[in-house]
Amino acid sequence: MEKTKIVGQTKDVGFQIGIRKSIPISLDIAWDFLFSEEGLKIWLGKINSNQFDLNETYKTKEGVEGKVNVFKPNSHIRLTWMPKNWTNTSTLQIRVIEAKGKTTISIHQEKLIDSNQREEMKKYWDKVTETLTKKITTTC
Repeated sequence: MEKTKIVGQTKDVGFQIGIRKSIPISLDIAWDFLFSEEGLKIWLGKINSNQFDLNETYKTKEGVEGKVNVFKPNSHIRLTWMPKNWTNTSTLQIRVIEAKGKTTISIHQEKLIDSNQREEMKKYWDKVTETLTKKITTTC
């Protein structure tokens, strides 16, 4: 008997979600905005950008905490991510990819505990990408 596969469920890392959004700006502008205090506030929370470094732990004013594991400027960041109301830590990767005069912001999150948490994060990242797109295209 075949098991029914649940959307977003992986073999090894629980549930995952991926969101991509293309914006008509250069990669440099997108990257710089994502890691400005204003950009960080949108996708991560209120944090001093100087306190957000490779191999360091972080905690936002909203209570999101984790550790930055990979930071490749103008490419991607990979970090652990745990809001204050969660009992589990997820892994988050944000990547910027330039193609045909646009930049795609790719958000991938894994190690989510179930389909409910996946749906919660899908709504969150949809809202984040919408807000980022509006802010980047009007201010940059």
